[in-house]
Amino acid sequence: MPLSSAIRSVLLGIVLVVAGLWIGQNIKLLPVDASTNAPVYDELFRVLFSIGAILFLGITGLVVFSLIKFRRKPGDTSDGIALEGNLSLEILWTAIPAIVVLFVGIYSYDIYDRMGGMLPLDHGGHNHQNMASEERIWGGISSGSIEKSGMVVNAPLPVEVTAMQFAFIFHYPKGDITSGELHVPTGQPISMRLESRDVIHAFWVPEFRLKQDVIPGQPTILSFTATKPGRYPIICAELCGPYHGGMRSAVIVDSPKAYEEWFKNNAKTPVSEL
Repeated sequence: MPLSSAIRSVLLGIVLVVAGLWIGQNIKLLPVDASTNAPVYDELFRVLFSIGAILFLGITGLVVFSLIKFRRKPGDTSDGIALEGNLSLEILWTAIPAIVVLFVGIYSYDIYDRMGGMLPLDHGGHNHQNMASEERIWGGISSGSIEKSGMVVNAPLPVEVTAMQFAFIFHYPKGDITSGELHVPTGQPISMRLESRDVIHAFWVPEFRLKQDVIPGQPTILSFTATKPGRYPIICAELCGPYHGGMRSAVIVDSPKAYEEWFKNNAKTPVSEL
């Protein structure tokens, strides 16, 4: 006995969902993950990629099937069948996208919150907790931290980032180091204060899954923790002028020991005085 159209549709839907989930979980399009934020972001990407794969396979398959099944036959000059709206079908194809969009919105908000994106919402004035945190980082207060060879262990490392046409400049207040490249150790939180001297720029490290606009007159705090040693590109992701494409730098992630050696070799202030 042939299957009814409803059963065939359900089975086809199950096949599409399974195929989309497999594609989303097994096809890797993102670069290596090199920060604690990356696995969280990759969760969202896999979900969105799976949904996109399901939609692509379903819509493309339906279009190809329709082109073959309902094409005009040679010699057929008659009009097409007069069809009226199907209320049940219209409710179905409106409800499913609405549910998917609502799910994606709520899930994206959760991922953004877990990555710390909701903390600095009040750009005009931080709350008391954020102010106390920044004071500890930028004011030299090291309460609860451990000092070893002049380096702060397990405490945020402050870095001042200046964006300008067409370069990023990195300054380390502790040690008075200025560099055209960002050097950080693995496993230690980094707190960057970003400022622009001219136009809007964007600090983007694909391997860290981080991108932050740098706006003139509005300093921005960006925090991350690198996890894998290596050299990763820093790209300006905001059109900032005729040489925007050349506004690139690099973040060098070293082991704690290698970073400490770099810091000692480049610090203008003696390590014993830090």
